[in-house]
Amino acid sequence: MATQLDTIQIETAPNPSAAVIWMHGLGADGSDFVPIVRELDLSGCPAIRFVFPTAGTMPVTINGGYVMRAWYDIFTPDLVRREDEEGLRNSQAQIEELIAQEKARGIPAERIVLAGFSQGCAMTLQTGLRHPEKLAGLMCLSGYLPLAAKAAEERNAANQDTPIFMAHGRLDPVVVIERAEKSRELLKQLGYKVEWHEYPMQHSVCGEEVADIGRWLGNVLA
Repeated sequence: MATQLDTIQIETAPNPSAAVIWMHGLGADGSDFVPIVRELDLSGCPAIRFVFPTAGTMPVTINGGYVMRAWYDIFTPDLVRREDEEGLRNSQAQIEELIAQEKARGIPAERIVLAGFSQGCAMTLQTGLRHPEKLAGLMCLSGYLPLAAKAAEERNAANQDTPIFMAHGRLDPVVVIERAEKSRELLKQLGYKVEWHEYPMQHSVCGEEVADIGRWLGNVLA
């Protein structure tokens, strides 16, 4: 049984009919993307509940075993030569619990967006492609597809047509853009609808991207 994650929750108006579950990156916490909600133009959207979970702590190999908040361990700079499959699947189970929690509160799966930055992006794809019910969308920021070799056999047909938003900085030194491009191409080969954006930034978020996110959320949750 996965342990329940701590979350920060923001509702854009009373009685939300849609939810966005937004995962942070390595070493951050649930508060990391809270300020962005105010910057999003959600004028065309219904009331949304934003759920920002905080990952647990673990020693991270690439950081010399330093204990920090992480969705899974990272062993090598290229991120994928050796992957923490157990950690990925444990965090996937925790995110599935958050989806179930929103459903229990009356928001159906097809009104739930999974979103994430960096490691959170990896968790969005890890969970979203395998989820057994159709989701509203997958928002993938500055990250990549983990366990890529297993995606084809483990994916669930329910989310074959779910919109995927991928955004990346051309100057990203943490998750190099080539890693994200390989993920994009594999997703396209598997028949997914990927909307790709790149920006002149490093491993971060920029204003143009925030505008694109708001527009995309308006489309998938309208």
